[in-house]
Amino acid sequence: MERLLPMDVDLRTVSPLNLAFVGDGVYELMVRERLVSLANRPNKELHKLSVTQVRAEAQAAAVDKLMEHFTENELAVYKRGRNAHTSRSGNGYHKATGLEALFGYLYLSGDIARVRELFNLIVEDYDA
Repeated sequence: MERLLPMDVDLRTVSPLNLAFVGDGVYELMVRERLVSLANRPNKELHKLSVTQVRAEAQAAAVDKLMEHFTENELAVYKRGRNAHTSRSGNGYHKATGLEALFGYLYLSGDIARVRELFNLIVEDYDA
């Protein structure tokens, strides 16, 4: 599968925070699509459920679950994102930024199958 806008991008030059910027959107869209696919619910309930899954604490827990599944390259991308200087502090925010950077990197590289694979590992235990 292709990206939504298959424009050229040199991933070697994209900052980890820019990767996280894209990855945040990719991750949130996947959460929202999953929730809507599971059940027809009021928007307020959908919003509440999505926030519980996209907040930094939930993403940090997702990293702990995924770490053993990362390839060497994915781990390097994750660490670049995790170690990037952000305006937020705390271990959870750094882990979340790393996860978002990885999702952004994979999406922009066109590896949608891997994005799906990692996302499915994250949500396999969610009831929502």
